[in-house]
Amino acid sequence: MFHVKHEGWHQAEDLAGVTLPLGAVDRLEAYEAALIERAAPMGMIAASDVPRLRERHILDSIRAVPCLPDTGLVCDLGSGAGLPGLALSIVRPDLRWVLVEVRRNRARFLEDTIASLGLEGVVVHARRAETFRDRVDACTARAYAPPSKSWASAERILEPRAPLVYWAGTSFEVSRDVPEGVKSVLFATPGLARSGPLVIMTR
Repeated sequence: MFHVKHEGWHQAEDLAGVTLPLGAVDRLEAYEAALIERAAPMGMIAASDVPRLRERHILDSIRAVPCLPDTGLVCDLGSGAGLPGLALSIVRPDLRWVLVEVRRNRARFLEDTIASLGLEGVVVHARRAETFRDRVDACTARAYAPPSKSWASAERILEPRAPLVYWAGTSFEVSRDVPEGVKSVLFATPGLARSGPLVIMTR
């Protein structure tokens, strides 16, 4: 691990609270360019978000690094343009990743981007989440579904003590939004104060 020297990417440490591994900055920049040049025109990223793409989407995704397991397989539910799963796979290439995305144009974008970035250990499951049946060591869900549905999708494939990392909105309330019987821990990112907390859900 090293401290980022590339101009602008020091925000990843200052705001998201992570340290980027060797080679991650070049890949993140290439991924950012693909989001602007391909994903945004295809409607995967709102046009209004393009000027703040790095903070709004990429840094918001990689702030989950401290919540991920040390080893194993992670499933990103409803990956869309790869936020958070593809961004996280760049920062945690030591993990294996499966990006679940049923929409064909988005799945193709993910496959093309994975190939162009040379990301090993990352695959796309281009079918509905219900058809994915492997056991995983963590799930991620960002802009996928409400908490209860996200947990229902994750619970059936999570190993017994494995977490779902859920991106919550600023109005999230544990007593109201966490499914009954599910344990939860909130993980806040002070540098990205405008973002809601990450909610770590387990059985």
